[in-house]
Amino acid sequence: MSAQTRSNPEKKIDSLFSTYNSKTAGVAVGVVKDGKLIFKKGYGTANLEYDIAITPKTIFNVGSVSKQFTTFSIYLLEKQGKISLDDDVRKYIPELPIYEKTITIKHLCSHTSGLKDQWSLLTLAGWRMDDVITHEQVMKIITKHKELNFAPGSQFKYSNSGFSLLTEIVKRVSGKSFSAFAKENIFDPLGMENTLIYDDNEKIVKNRAYSYGSEDGLYIKRNLNSSSIGPTNVYTTVEDLSKWTANFENPKVGDADFINHFNEKSTLDNGEPAILSVRDGETIYHAKGQFTRNYKGLNLYNHTGSDAGFKSYLGRFPDNKLSIILLSNDENFASYNAGLDIAEFYLSDQFKKRAPIAEPEKKAEEKPKYVPTKMLKDFEGQFQNTDLSSLFTLKVIDGKLTMTHSRLSDVVLTEVEKDKFTGLMTFAVEVTFERNKKGEMTGLNITNFGATKVKFIKLK
Repeated sequence: MSAQTRSNPEKKIDSLFSTYNSKTAGVAVGVVKDGKLIFKKGYGTANLEYDIAITPKTIFNVGSVSKQFTTFSIYLLEKQGKISLDDDVRKYIPELPIYEKTITIKHLCSHTSGLKDQWSLLTLAGWRMDDVITHEQVMKIITKHKELNFAPGSQFKYSNSGFSLLTEIVKRVSGKSFSAFAKENIFDPLGMENTLIYDDNEKIVKNRAYSYGSEDGLYIKRNLNSSSIGPTNVYTTVEDLSKWTANFENPKVGDADFINHFNEKSTLDNGEPAILSVRDGETIYHAKGQFTRNYKGLNLYNHTGSDAGFKSYLGRFPDNKLSIILLSNDENFASYNAGLDIAEFYLSDQFKKRAPIAEPEKKAEEKPKYVPTKMLKDFEGQFQNTDLSSLFTLKVIDGKLTMTHSRLSDVVLTEVEKDKFTGLMTFAVEVTFERNKKGEMTGLNITNFGATKVKFIKLK
């Protein structure tokens, strides 16, 4: 890297994305300082079939960055006096099951509801992630499933389901579609002219990017047919998101007290903060569709997005009045790392060096090597979950226990413990079998990233 590149953030950004060109997918970049978009540029191609270049006006699906718009809408309704965050969700969505403990709107906003994740449930019900998936279908699967991962308010566990329910609350309370409410109350007042809620998978969106993955070194399309709203499906541009970040510093929608309220850390019912994880010795907290942490001595609010090959990053350093926006149509784009790389270009002189973190010595535990059973046929049978209208058949194929479904690819299971197997069903899964006192197989539980112990009963 030349001396000029080292001292010039714009040259550094060019260097960071130098591999993107007219033959590749790419990324749109925006840097906002003091409320102004001081850098905006596109790298790579928005549509590889028609050789359309990415620009700062290219529209992308921002994936989970959408969640902050969903929670912001809810907080606007609270400010208008139309809801309370402590309201029982069933006040607005009575078709939800009656759970042992009340789920509140606050729980939905903070990933503390205990609701099993909608994408996790859909895969176990036999859906592919490139199927046509509507908000109506998502609502049906959420409202039919009676089991929770944990008691509401007792834990933090990322769940997209809560954000789908939040949009339904907005619709029923405001009398407008979530798309119309967000446009009227957020997008239009902020001048976000190229931003929309994608609530119809047949809707034509001019100037949008298409998303890509790769296979055997070649690009392949990642088809996005979902119109599920709330956890994802805000379509926007770098230029429009710069106006959104500016609203946190000089509010046009809401006021300073409202923004401070919105930026507060989410909490569990016992008052403890909702924690995502600890990384590099720093605790990452949840805050209304965002995550917040102290990053190298500076306060940071950020979130990534990922949906069908789209990747995004939106990071705000509020005390430094600096925001970084990355929107990509490349499935392999590491948006989080790239966002922090760009932060270094602008804030390196203000970042504190991290002290080395001493790793505790870990003594290797010698576990007796598990010897897989030779009686795989004991696990054969049909297993059903009526809430999901889903049936799996387990049988031994070529000496391996295989899980089949009428709509999914076969899943080969690997035994890791007695009656416990692992496999890959869109997401990594753990399958645990249940037996009665006679040792007979009675059912199985499936756990993946967002759903714990989903029960399937063995059919006789």
